[in-house]
Amino acid sequence: GYHADRWKKLLIPYSSPTKAYFDTSDQDPFCMYSYLLDITTWNKSIRRGFIKVKITDYAGNTVESQMNSEASTFQQYKRVKILTGFHRDIEKIAKISLTFSTKTLIGPKHKLRILQMKLKSLNNPKR
Repeated sequence: GYHADRWKKLLIPYSSPTKAYFDTSDQDPFCMYSYLLDITTWNKSIRRGFIKVKITDYAGNTVESQMNSEASTFQQYKRVKILTGFHRDIEKIAKISLTFSTKTLIGPKHKLRILQMKLKSLNNPKR
């Protein structure tokens, strides 16, 4: 765990008021492993929706991210960065799957075409 009182000295000098968010999982051992998903889309039309990330290691173990609470806007050739978290860490990723959802039950289903994607571990930045 993290001791919140140790963060106070680091956060106060930078800005006032200071907000800090510590995400935890609802599953034991309650750790969250944060990743930054950096994608560039190829669709000509603007798409607005949510991305869920699934990563798999070489042994077949899979972990899925939580759905972001805020929708992202995807435009052609524009980079979008999304913070995503997993309740378990996967050290050597063999496969990354993305699911795009608009969370609407009616209307046409849209695909999101990905031109470029990078998934970076924030807990282990050298990965």
